[in-house]
Amino acid sequence: MPLMGLVAVALITFSLVWPQGQGDRSWGPFGHTPVQQTPEMKAKLQKEKDAARRREEAAKKAVEAAGKMPQ
Repeated sequence: MPLMGLVAVALITFSLVWPQGQGDRSWGPFGHTPVQQTPEMKAKLQKEKDAARRREEAAKKAVEAAGKMPQ
């Protein structure tokens, strides 16, 4: 039973310094900047969002143009 208590305390302590799994940086000397929060990845994600928005606008224009064509 004391061993189980020690394991429980160790796991709780470990969880306090391990928020990295939720996308946050661990405090102090632990952890590193998550990949999603690096400037390079932020720029890449923004570029992908912009490309998706342009594709959506192009698709809408194509549908509108197809609807206006005489048959």
